[in-house]
Amino acid sequence: MKRLIPLLLMALLLGGAAKPALVPDVSQRRIDIIYSFTGAELLLFGAIVYPGGIRPEEPADIVVVVKGPTEPIILREKQKIAGIWVNAENARFRSVPAFYAVASSRPLKGLVDDRTAAIYELGLQNIQLSPASGATPEMQRRFEAGLVDLKRRGGLYVESPDGVEVSEGVLYRARIAIPARVPVGTYTAETFLIQNKRVVAAAVREIEIDKSGFERFVATVADRWSFTYGLAAVAISLALGWAAAAAFRRL
Repeated sequence: MKRLIPLLLMALLLGGAAKPALVPDVSQRRIDIIYSFTGAELLLFGAIVYPGGIRPEEPADIVVVVKGPTEPIILREKQKIAGIWVNAENARFRSVPAFYAVASSRPLKGLVDDRTAAIYELGLQNIQLSPASGATPEMQRRFEAGLVDLKRRGGLYVESPDGVEVSEGVLYRARIAIPARVPVGTYTAETFLIQNKRVVAAAVREIEIDKSGFERFVATVADRWSFTYGLAAVAISLALGWAAAAAFRRL
């Protein structure tokens, strides 16, 4: 919370603006993944600065969204033909967020209309997946729903309708769980101030999630020297197999 104080003072000095402003921060700007990484909890907190320090009669609501990085995905649908499961239809998506979590002070349905939710990608049903295949609209919607459901069941897409706590109409905080199998990359933590079903202020912070220690070394070697890494992996597998066979022969 100490980092919030100078930001809040700066916002107060510039408080001549006609619209409210957000002063956000996150508990961690970088998350390191090591061998014992079992997940992390990200705290998003901040303050709402109103012009002249006058709070509106109707309390404002806060929505926070943590997402990223994007990746292309090909989703295939399996069908059972002659007793055998085979790949049938497929759909391609250009930029799918590998992780998406949204938390709000109240359920999103009562905070914003459908148009606003779609513009700011608020809610699992409003994630822009950028479809690239020539499927029919009905088939595209089916694949989009299937993709979101797969991510949700894997713990990578989360929606918390009461995950933001607003104190005295000014201070807010939300906790977002980062799962152990989250991909590395640059993430964005977006905060939206909602009044009268409209977004009146927004702010963004970036978060880096990367591998550290031995995991980083292995990932770097696999990326830069893929052929050597492959040979080493095969050699280690052969050595372990030979050692296991030798041990069993002695028993």
